[in-house]
Amino acid sequence: MQKSILVAASLALIALAQPAAARGLGEAGELEAARANARAGGPVSERDAELLDRYGCLSGTRSAFCERQRHRSRGYRGSGRRSDWR
Repeated sequence: MQKSILVAASLALIALAQPAAARGLGEAGELEAARANARAGGPVSERDAELLDRYGCLSGTRSAFCERQRHRSRGYRGSGRRSDWR
């Protein structure tokens, strides 16, 4: 009887445990999945493209999407002088 109560209580605790997404790791997991998709050839969804635009691809990723993103970001770099910051 005590074993069955212990098993039932353990199962209830497991069922009530929060998933990783509820603990704030959802977007990080999505980002890593988007980066894996980029390494495999490119983003497969709009969400992947959005995350890669926001956080970037990993260095060395050779997909067309990441190459375009890398070339686009070079145009925004200034010389570092204060007069360029207008």
